[in-house]
Amino acid sequence: MPKSAFVAVVGRPSAGKSSLLNALCGWKVAIVSPVPQTTQNTIRGILTKPEGQLVFLDTPGYHESEKKLNKRLAELARGAIGDADIVLYVIDVCRAPGDEERLIAELVKPAASRLVVALNKIDSKDADPARALSFLHETLGGVGTATDTVDPASSRFSKDSVVEVSALFKVGTDALVDRLLELAPEGQPYYPEEFITDQDPEFRISEIIREKAINSTRDEIPHAIYVEIEESVFNETKSILRVTAFLCVERESQKGIVIGKGAKVIKKIRTEAERELDDIFPYRVRLDLSVKVKPDWRSDDTTLKRLLF
Repeated sequence: MPKSAFVAVVGRPSAGKSSLLNALCGWKVAIVSPVPQTTQNTIRGILTKPEGQLVFLDTPGYHESEKKLNKRLAELARGAIGDADIVLYVIDVCRAPGDEERLIAELVKPAASRLVVALNKIDSKDADPARALSFLHETLGGVGTATDTVDPASSRFSKDSVVEVSALFKVGTDALVDRLLELAPEGQPYYPEEFITDQDPEFRISEIIREKAINSTRDEIPHAIYVEIEESVFNETKSILRVTAFLCVERESQKGIVIGKGAKVIKKIRTEAERELDDIFPYRVRLDLSVKVKPDWRSDDTTLKRLLF
């Protein structure tokens, strides 16, 4: 029997979850930015191999906050952990574990028997995987240092489930996939072999636009922006999808930042997004972008319910 599993990818903001997801799948299925909490939904990436299929659920960076948006993002992460067959906990080995990391360790502890840990960013000069292993031993138990031997019968969580990786250079990703497939239950694939994601085209387009907007304005308004698709029209004769979309911000002052002097910034967003979308889809995508103000949308329950799923 082949194997199949849903894998929840969790970790604190900027641990490299989305980069790792893209590296594992071999395609860009999640947007990436240096800005923490770029991911604002549970993104599915699908990897199919002869041994089985892994469906990755990339979750928003987990941390405590009283803001409505952040609380909703935390709910998405907790829900994915509960629904998944395997939990992939991504740790940035360049940062010392703190209260935020302990919070996530407690979150995944009940799933210890189905947990795999990826120690990410081992390519960095600041990497300290031994510190991360010590933290795991302290918080989860059953994980020793590199020279320790662990009796699998003494703990539900073994250091065999800890894999050092570099999402940037795809180091250790094959070993990580092998371990995930070892833990995956037997079962038929959930998706056809050619699928790399189940995101619909409008969602993928809006995410790419948002990525380019975040990276173009990240010092000013990274989390105050979302994308609203108003219309999509496909021209079969020219094989072009024309999309009308709004970049929505919270304040009038932010609108000017996104547009930029002489519309320089929004033109850059459009050009970069179209270039990447043309690589993703088997047809050309042409964007008509505008900016509008949606005051305090991050506190509006109706908007959050529509955007976050």
